[in-house]
Amino acid sequence: MFDLTGRVALVTGAGGGIGRTSAEVLAGAGATVVCADLNVDGAMETAQGILAAGGKAESAELDVSVRGAASTLVGHIAARHGGLHMMCNIAGVMIDSHIIDVDPDEFDRILNVNLKGVLYGCQAAGRVMVEQGGGSIINMASAAVLTPAAGIGPYAICKAGVAQLTKSMAVEVGRRGVRVNSIAPGFVPTNMTARYYTNPDGSLNEELKEAVLSPMAKSAPLRRVGTTADIAWCVLFLASDASGFMTGQMISPNGGVAMSY
Repeated sequence: MFDLTGRVALVTGAGGGIGRTSAEVLAGAGATVVCADLNVDGAMETAQGILAAGGKAESAELDVSVRGAASTLVGHIAARHGGLHMMCNIAGVMIDSHIIDVDPDEFDRILNVNLKGVLYGCQAAGRVMVEQGGGSIINMASAAVLTPAAGIGPYAICKAGVAQLTKSMAVEVGRRGVRVNSIAPGFVPTNMTARYYTNPDGSLNEELKEAVLSPMAKSAPLRRVGTTADIAWCVLFLASDASGFMTGQMISPNGGVAMSY
């Protein structure tokens, strides 16, 4: 049920973090994975790692915030591979700001990437999948949608939009065999979250990292923070036939921190 042999996946944000691990896991299940990222070097590195491990992958440069960019890339993929079976909208950015203080330009920036970028990806993949009669779209939301926290409100607003976009699109395309689901990860150490324990020169402060992560782990029922693999396995589940009766759903791997959804 988890075998993806013969299927094609597009993963945005594949240059690192959750996107990279998700691309690796999908390739490990047999999919041909197009690793897309604004950081083209990172995307190439991910694809090369998959190829070195015996998988099938290629890389592409993609700025998800640019209108039409996702549509162009999806069109090329469908023409080259005969279709697109999985679309993983994982690319995202973060700002730290209270809502009353958020800079309008900064809010526009994260809105363009975190919400509009997902919309453009959904539209591009959805058109192809509706035409071919099936497919799975997986959008990355956040546990910030479930448990509000000070200082990340603008980010949470975008992710709440992703959650609603997922449900609304699932209703619209379900009759054509297309499934749309979202994942709301809890805290996972990645380049995005490393800002909490990074020195002014950009290097990691291991002592500060321990000070940040240890309390988080102790407060979680599972007594640990997440890993990119924890999220990638959920991506695989939603991409595969194992979740064939799921659409419009949000699953939240968060170690038990948020149980209200």
